[in-house]
Amino acid sequence: MGSGGSAGLAAAEGPEGTEQRLEVRGGRVPPALWAQRGLRKLYLSGAGLRELPAELGALRHLRTLALDGNELLEVPEAVCRLPRLAHLYLGRNGLQGLPPAFARLQSLRCLWLEGNFLARFPRALLGLPELRSLQLGDNRLAHLPAALPRMAGLRGLWLYGNRFEEFPPALLRMGHLRVLDLDRNRIARFPDLSGLAALRLLSYDHNPARQPPCVGDTVRLVGDGAQEFMEARQEHLQSLQRREEEEEEGTEALPVAPGDSSPLLENGDGSFAALPGSPGET
Repeated sequence: MGSGGSAGLAAAEGPEGTEQRLEVRGGRVPPALWAQRGLRKLYLSGAGLRELPAELGALRHLRTLALDGNELLEVPEAVCRLPRLAHLYLGRNGLQGLPPAFARLQSLRCLWLEGNFLARFPRALLGLPELRSLQLGDNRLAHLPAALPRMAGLRGLWLYGNRFEEFPPALLRMGHLRVLDLDRNRIARFPDLSGLAALRLLSYDHNPARQPPCVGDTVRLVGDGAQEFMEARQEHLQSLQRREEEEEEGTEALPVAPGDSSPLLENGDGSFAALPGSPGET
């Protein structure tokens, strides 16, 4: 993965929304960039970077940092000193883990780590309460920690292209998840997932499971047999709705004696009498 003399472009955005582009040569960012302490967004994707200088940590107002598609073998320590960082893109590097200092990123809301070499779920992530979206696709994960539900803010979790052979039990206690992607794993059987009340999208394609997972009525499924399952579910829900409407219409058509609003009960001879205990009964 040599960077050679290749050149790339860095894009940056300042506090006034003004954009600028700088050329990155030989995997080195122009020093003038680090002097712009008010930067809000910095995009260094595919720039052949193997490391970043400590000066990065001085960009205290940075909210978005894109370092995907580089040659980083570890997360630069300076990244962990960005207190306002909310969106961080580290996909397609050579990362095998995250440093403990990563837990300092308490403002982080969106983290992309796809296409790395993570064989263990990074423990530092368990201490990030603001994290909403976590992209871990195309790594080497086979298990998730039992403490995963501590990430109570998490709404989207992408785990496609990993090495799960069983559905991770910790996910059954992630009742706040809205999106879960488990494509391209080795899961042969899914448990009942109808208890995941917030779930709205579940992708399970390219797993050896023989039938769609059991989920709530509001969940969209993506995978083998999902379309047929959702069509049958829709027909069933529509049938229940029609039945309820018919029952309501039948109740509304129930005759009422003139001048009397009491509920009526049909006698054997076809006439109606007030139910026992009706208001006004003597």
